[in-house]
Amino acid sequence: MSQQRVRVDDDVELFVRVEGSGSPIVLLHGFPQTHLMWRHVVADLAQDHTVITPDLRGYGASDKPAEAGPDTYAKRTMARDVVRLAHELGYDRFALAGHDRGALVAIRAGLDHPQHVTHLASLDVLPTLDMWEVMHGVSAAVGFHLYLMAQPPGLPERMIAASADEFFGHFLDLWIQDPAAIPAEVRAAYLDACRGAVPSIVADYRASAGIDVEHDRADRAAGHVLSMPVTVLQQDWGSMLGFDAAALWRAWAPDLQHIPVTSGHFMAEEAPAEVVKALRELLRR
Repeated sequence: MSQQRVRVDDDVELFVRVEGSGSPIVLLHGFPQTHLMWRHVVADLAQDHTVITPDLRGYGASDKPAEAGPDTYAKRTMARDVVRLAHELGYDRFALAGHDRGALVAIRAGLDHPQHVTHLASLDVLPTLDMWEVMHGVSAAVGFHLYLMAQPPGLPERMIAASADEFFGHFLDLWIQDPAAIPAEVRAAYLDACRGAVPSIVADYRASAGIDVEHDRADRAAGHVLSMPVTVLQQDWGSMLGFDAAALWRAWAPDLQHIPVTSGHFMAEEAPAEVVKALRELLRR
C-alpha cells in the first residue's frame, strides 16, 4: 500500500491510498466519513485490482479550499478532481464507486467524463435532482441536515461547529444497524476529520442544493444519461417515502442493476462481502 498527496487543482491536493495491482477502481467515501470506510472492501478488491481511495476535496486529509463561490464544491469540480487524480496516478480509464456524497461525485463524473469511467457503482443515494424531488412533507424530516446545510454561509457553520461531535456522531448512530461495524477508533477518526472540516462539508452540501441541481436539470433536459454499466445498492427508502427508486435510477442509467439491501446506510462497513460481490459482478459486465 502507498499513500500520497496528489495535486488536482491550483490550490487543492487530495490525500489518497493506493493498494493492489490490476485494472483500476476508484472508491469515493461518504458523509460523515473518510477513505477509511472502504477498508474491508479494499482488502478483497486489492487482490486483483489497483484500488484507489482518496479523501474527497473538503474532507479528511485532503485540502479544504475556502468556498469562493458555488463552483468550489460543485460535484462537477469534485468529479474533475477524481479524473485528474486517476490521470496523475497513470490511469485514464477506471471503474468508479461512491457511497453517499462520494456517489454524487461519481454520478457527476460518469455524466461529465464517460470516456474515463468504465463502470459506475452508487451506494445508497439518488441523483441530486431526484433526491430533492422525493422529499415531501414531514417525511423530509429524515433529511433535516440537507436543509440546514443548504442555508447561506454563516449560520449552519456556526451551529454545527458549536456541537460538531454530537452533530456528526448523530448520523453515525442513526444510520447504522450494527454499531460494532464502526469500532471506536474508526468512529474517533471520523469525528476528528469532520470536526476539522465543518466549513467545507457545509459547502459541499450547499452546492447540492444549488449548482448541482442546475447541472442535473441541464443534463435531464438534454437527455444525457450514464452510458456505462451502473450498479446501485440502496436501502429501501422508496417504500418509506413513496417513490420507486429503481425507476428513478433507470431514467439516468439504461444499463442498470438495482440491488436493494437490508444493511444500514454504512453498507461497506456493515456488509462488505455484499458490496464486494456487487462490485465484482459490475466489473464483469
